[in-house]
Amino acid sequence: MNDVLRLDGIEKTYNRDTPGQIDVLRGLDLTIGKGEVVALVAPSGAGKSTLLHIAGLLDTPDKGRVTLNGTDLTGQRDMTRTMARRRDLGFIYQFHHLLPEFTAAENILLPQLANGTGDRAARERAAKLLEHVGLKDRAGHRPAELSGGEQQRVAFCRALANAPSLLLADEPTGNLDPGTSDRVFDVLMSLVRETGLSALIATHNLDLAARMDRVVRLEQGRVIGV
Repeated sequence: MNDVLRLDGIEKTYNRDTPGQIDVLRGLDLTIGKGEVVALVAPSGAGKSTLLHIAGLLDTPDKGRVTLNGTDLTGQRDMTRTMARRRDLGFIYQFHHLLPEFTAAENILLPQLANGTGDRAARERAAKLLEHVGLKDRAGHRPAELSGGEQQRVAFCRALANAPSLLLADEPTGNLDPGTSDRVFDVLMSLVRETGLSALIATHNLDLAARMDRVVRLEQGRVIGV
């Protein structure tokens, strides 16, 4: 099994069976292979966030199958989906969403502890990740003491804290100025490549999209190769 993620025939409708029904996803198919980095390009309102939420097991489709690392998680109970999410998925959003009262290292430590990792091992991994993104000397700083680019790099580390097999990112550099965005994206790609991670990264930046392995576009509820 070389596919990390398979979405087969995904359909999602909001306000079903009402005059305001909105068909967001319409028989969508998408496959992401092991170690593959895929750019998802879509205009606002096309269903990009809905697609990422379904792929990330945060929402369920009305129809279709979601398969992660060979396991069909469609219709599974919430606990099974939660455990798969903790074990196999990492999430990055446009805004960092770091916990303001905790340091950079602690923000990376907490998801590991929640997943059952021992304190010492969790601290060692947090330190290693921060060093990798050039923030070793900022480990004890809280988010308010970090620049926007530094905050997002900490968010990258947090997403990789539990060594997921698939990273889902929604405009991960969209909140940064162009120069900082480019540098931070370099850091993200370095992390992804060195860990052999698969990734689905939504972006409006076509220059960044072109640096990934494959670009797909979401149009009329379906994924179209570019």
